[in-house]
Amino acid sequence: MFERWGRWVYLHRRRTLALSALFLIASLVVVLRGGPLTTGTIHGIEATVAAETLARELPDAGARGFTVVFQSDRWTTDEPAFAQAVLSAVEPLRRAPGVRAVRTPFDPGRSVFESASMLDVELRRALVFVTLSERAAEDTRGFPALRARLRPGTLTATVTGPAAFKSDLDRVLEDDLLRAEVLSVPITLLVLVLVFDSLVAALLPVCVGLVAVLGGVAAVLLLARRVEVAQYALNVVSLVGLGVAIDYSLFVVNRFREELARGLTVPDALGRSMATAGRAVAFSGLAVAIGLSGLLFFRGSYLVSLGLGGTVVVGLAVLYALTFLPALLGVLGPRVNAGRVPLPRGWDAEGWWRRLARGVMRHPVLVLLPTLGLLLAAGRPFLRLQTATPDVTVLPSDTEARRGHRLLQEHFPERAQTRVVAVVRFPGAPFGTPERVGALYDLSRQVASLPGVTRVESALDVDPTLDREGARNLFAGPPSDLPEPVRLALEATAGPTVALVVAVTDHPPASPEARRLVGALRQRRPVADGALQVTGPTALDLDSSRFIQERAPGAVAFVLAVTALVLFLLLGSVVLPLKAVVMNLLSITGSFGALVWIFQDGHLHGLLGFEPGPVEPSLPVIMFCATFGLSMDYEVLLLTRMQEEYERTRDNAQAVAEGLARSGRLITSAAAVMVTVFLAFVLARVVLLKAVGLGMAVAVALDATVVRVLVVPATMRLFGDLNWWAPEPLARLYRRLSWGGGH
Repeated sequence: MFERWGRWVYLHRRRTLALSALFLIASLVVVLRGGPLTTGTIHGIEATVAAETLARELPDAGARGFTVVFQSDRWTTDEPAFAQAVLSAVEPLRRAPGVRAVRTPFDPGRSVFESASMLDVELRRALVFVTLSERAAEDTRGFPALRARLRPGTLTATVTGPAAFKSDLDRVLEDDLLRAEVLSVPITLLVLVLVFDSLVAALLPVCVGLVAVLGGVAAVLLLARRVEVAQYALNVVSLVGLGVAIDYSLFVVNRFREELARGLTVPDALGRSMATAGRAVAFSGLAVAIGLSGLLFFRGSYLVSLGLGGTVVVGLAVLYALTFLPALLGVLGPRVNAGRVPLPRGWDAEGWWRRLARGVMRHPVLVLLPTLGLLLAAGRPFLRLQTATPDVTVLPSDTEARRGHRLLQEHFPERAQTRVVAVVRFPGAPFGTPERVGALYDLSRQVASLPGVTRVESALDVDPTLDREGARNLFAGPPSDLPEPVRLALEATAGPTVALVVAVTDHPPASPEARRLVGALRQRRPVADGALQVTGPTALDLDSSRFIQERAPGAVAFVLAVTALVLFLLLGSVVLPLKAVVMNLLSITGSFGALVWIFQDGHLHGLLGFEPGPVEPSLPVIMFCATFGLSMDYEVLLLTRMQEEYERTRDNAQAVAEGLARSGRLITSAAAVMVTVFLAFVLARVVLLKAVGLGMAVAVALDATVVRVLVVPATMRLFGDLNWWAPEPLARLYRRLSWGGGH
């Protein structure tokens, strides 16, 4: 089947190249047009639902918008010149499309009580709150235009808050993607030159990789017009796409050159290359796609878009490796070896790999036990994994949103404290009945008594002398009759059908104390005839982690089971697929341990330039789904080579030695390419991308060295001919399949 395909591509090579060029142009057009991207949300969890209710009923509460910190070294905030400068600075914003409201401490009619809360004690800084419409808040690409409308004049204006954070994150992610690709491509090209000794042969995988990534990015941008797609989906797609496309092309080009060196004609060499390397590429791509499709189990979250985008780019990598690349090879023929680079060859690579395999197989148990112990020890730190959703601290320290957050912490500490927000929803106006007022009063006092709570923010907590009966009487009349501080608090914490009771604590959002506070609030669900939900950073951490933990077992089981099935269809054995799954899990175990040891525990933080902290909840899932399939690349390449030799000799030891000898150098080279691509993302300024890049680099490095070189030969020797066994009904099924062999 694959051999016939290779010959067909050769016969239609120029037409195939023309179609590839058209697809490339179409992809470029889509990429230039762009698409709407988000920062990633998990819908349906309690914290998100409560936040959406809050944004809908109390849009001025700050969930949709940004904060501007104005400061001056020349004036104090009680001078008219300062006030006039702030009002002039924000005037263009008031007229901007998408801006719902602009609140400054100097607005006419603003109460002294409210204005004082927006000024620092040094009288050098003032806060301005800008509320955006839902559409404007979601359009992170439109934020820079809003930011440009500020006219601070002699004042210094620093912007922070949700909208500023999302915009800065998008910009940094785009910069990280460009930097990683600019760095990885030339280094990858250098590695390929060392592998092939030929500039032309080295350029082919790079070209295929770039074309596949461009098509994958275009597919993600098209997808973003239909479903929610996270901004860093582009980074993950580029990371995975470039690595696998170059690897697959490396396999095909290497085999094509081998067949030419054996004296085959170009059509025969191309057919044979597709029957062997092409077949391995198809099944490798299917394994990677299966791994990424595990993300589809997380419906309602941005992870689905990562899975779809990653699957598409892997599919394109396989497609180009089986169409565009063989068409190029058909046109080039022996010229694939042009541009020879004279490099020293001082040793017999195949002989070295053969001797290594035989040495491992002579002492399989002595090799296997300490190696397994090493891999399990490397994964041990993952047992103390802590997770937290990303906040402004994931940004580099010099970004504006991060600098603004630091100003809030230093000069407006009360606004930078952790807030656990209880959103109580009623069938009607929350303060419409004495029973509801009494229930809210009881709730606020219960919250105030919880460990770690420094104060409670609600309309019922403005006057500390107010008792329960006094509260019922106070809110019995119209809001206009309330004392001004209480009325302002009521406007800030009550909407048409909701009332807020906010627990403020000095503990960080990801701390155990803050998490216990969320749990304590959630034990108080009924409030009169209303229902309580909790939101805020801590609640979002807990709910996001629970969302992922509940779905992860199904995703992992799906990936393992379907991957094993695909490997059976490739190899005709029931033992090898199970062993391959275990081998991959060992590789991933080590990378997960490195993830926690480095990014959570803080080792190497000075070298890599990041602040240690809990791991983003979705990161282990993303790494598992991406890395499991990527590691299978080398397993497929190695086992198909061993299978070829076993079918020829029926000698398991000989098959293992020859398979490793023929593929060892290629696997090492392919892994070097993949690790180079992944390590380029370690230079990203966003911690999430650093962690993804480093984690996947560690997994691939472990897989291509420790696992493939030591664990695989040792286990193959211990299992002997049982490696190739399958029950007779399954063996007959395998033999019926047209792709059940390389001939």
